Amino acid sequence: MTTTTQGGPLIPLPPRAPRPVLRPRVEVRPETPSPQPPLAPHAAPLNPYRWTILIAVLTGAFLELLDSTSVNVALRDMAGNLGATSDEIAWVVTGYILANVIVLPMTAWLSGMFGRRRYLFYSIMLFTIASLFCGASHTLGELVFWRIMQGAGGAALLSTAQATLREVFPVEQQGMIQALYIVVVVIGPTLGPTFGGWITDNYAWPMIFFVKAPIGFVAAFLVWRFLEDSAHQSAPPSIDWAGIALMTIGLGSLQYVLEEGERYDWFNDSVIAGLTILSAATLTAFVAWELSPLNGHPVVNLRILRRMALTSGVVLLAIGGFGMYGGTFILPLFTQQILGFSPTTSGLIFLPGGLATIVTSVLCGRVLQAANPVNSARPLIALGLVGFAASMLLLGYQTPNSGMLEMQIGLIIRGASMGLLLTPITVASLSCLTGAEIAQGAGLTNLFRQLGGSFGIAIINTYVTQMTDTHRSYLVANIRLTSMEYLTRHAQIVQRLEVFGYSPVSAAAASLGVVDHAVQTQARMLAYNDAFQLIGLAFLFALPVLLLLRRGAKSAKGL
Repeated sequence: MTTTTQGGPLIPLPPRAPRPVLRPRVEVRPETPSPQPPLAPHAAPLNPYRWTILIAVLTGAFLELLDSTSVNVALRDMAGNLGATSDEIAWVVTGYILANVIVLPMTAWLSGMFGRRRYLFYSIMLFTIASLFCGASHTLGELVFWRIMQGAGGAALLSTAQATLREVFPVEQQGMIQALYIVVVVIGPTLGPTFGGWITDNYAWPMIFFVKAPIGFVAAFLVWRFLEDSAHQSAPPSIDWAGIALMTIGLGSLQYVLEEGERYDWFNDSVIAGLTILSAATLTAFVAWELSPLNGHPVVNLRILRRMALTSGVVLLAIGGFGMYGGTFILPLFTQQILGFSPTTSGLIFLPGGLATIVTSVLCGRVLQAANPVNSARPLIALGLVGFAASMLLLGYQTPNSGMLEMQIGLIIRGASMGLLLTPITVASLSCLTGAEIAQGAGLTNLFRQLGGSFGIAIINTYVTQMTDTHRSYLVANIRLTSMEYLTRHAQIVQRLEVFGYSPVSAAAASLGVVDHAVQTQARMLAYNDAFQLIGLAFLFALPVLLLLRRGAKSAKGL
C-alpha cells in the first residue's frame, strides 16, 4: 500500500496488523470433584484377616469360659490327690475368679499400655502355659498359684476379644459378630461341667488342663500373626497407681466375701464382716478417685457410664449374670440330688437349651443389623426377660418324680431367652461408644456380668440353704406319728428292711432314718423350686430398666 506526498515520490506504508479474531470468553475454573459417598464406618481399611481373627479370639474366649466351669466337677478328685480339705481345694476356683475379676476392668488400660496385639497374645500365652502348669502341679499351693495366673490371663480373652471384634468388623456386621461372641459366652459354661466330668471319669483331672494347651497355642499364633494394634488406644502418660490399688483391694475383698460368705455364715464371721466393710470403703473411694478432676488418666474410665445405653446395659447384664450363673449353679445340684441323674446326664440336659441359644442369638444378630440397634434391641430384650422369667417359674414347679422331658422344656425356653437377652444387650450397650471407649465399655460389661454371676451364686446358695431349713421345720412339725398315713408308711419301710436282713428292732430304728431322708429330700426340692422362682421374679423386676435403654447424645455408627 502506498501514499503520495505533495510534489514528492510515493512512500510505502507499513502493513496493517491483522485484526484479532474475537472469541467468546471462556472462564476456566478449578475442577470441582464429584460428590463422593460417605466414608465407611471405619477410619482405617478393614482388616483383610478379620475372619481369622474372629476364629482366634472366639477360641480363646471359649477356652477361658470352658475352664471356669469344667474344673468344678473335678475338685473332689483334686482334693484326694493333693491331700487337701474341701475348704482348701475351693481356692482352686476362688483364686481363679479373684484374679479374673480384678483384671477385667483394667483390660482396656493394659491394652493401651502394651498394645492390643501384644497384650492379647501374652494373655493367651499366660493362660495356656498356666494351664499346663496346673495339670503338672503336685501340691495345692502350686495349683492355686497357677490358677491365679490363669485367671489373670483369661480376663483379656473376654473383654479385649469383644472390643477387638467391635473394631475390626464393620457396623453392618456387628449384630451377627456379637451374636457369635454371645454364643461362645453361653455355650462355654454350659459344656464345662459335662466336659470336666467326662475327662475326670475316663482319664484324670490333669487332662482337663492339658487338652486345652494345643488349642491355646494355635489361638495365640493367629493373634500374633494377623491382629494389629488398635488405632484408638495409646499408652497413658502416667499410671494410676491409686486407682489400681483401690480397685484391687475392693474387688478382691468383695469377690472373697461372695465366694466364702455362705461357708463361714456370712456376717457372723469377723473376717467376712471386716472384708465387707473394707470392700465398701475402698470401692467408694475408687469411684470418687476415678471421677475426680485431679485424676487425669484413670485406670477405668467410669465417665462413659453417662451413656444411658451402656448404663442400662451393664445393669441388665448384671441381672442376666445373676440368673444365668445362679441357675447353672443349682440346676446340676437339683438334677443329681433330687432327680438322681448322673453327672453326665446332668450335663447333657443343658444341650437342647444351648442349641436354642445359638438359634436365637443368630436370629437376633440378623435383626440387629439396623441403623439404630438400640431401638431394635428393646423388644428383643423385653421378650427375653419375660421368657427367662417364664422358664424359671416353670422349673419352679418340679417334683421328685420329674423326668428329663419336664426339665428340658423349661431349659429350652431358658436357652432361647438367653439368646434374646445377651446379644441385644451387648450390641446396644457398645453401639453408643466410639474409639478407645469401646475397650473400656467391653471391660465394664464383662465385669458386671461376672459380678452379677458371683452375686447370683452367693445369694441363690444361701437362699437354698435357708429355705431348706424352713421347709424342713414345717414338714417335721406336720408329721404326726400317730396318723394312719405315717403308720402305714413306717410299716412298709420296716417290712422292706427286714427282707434285706434287718432284725425287727434295727429295721424299726432304720425306718426313722429313711423317713428323715425323705423329709430332707422334700424340703430341699421345695427350696430349689423357691430359688428358681426367685430368679424368675428378678427378671420380671428388670423390665423397667428398659425405659433407660436409649441412645445417648452420640451414637457410634462407626469407630
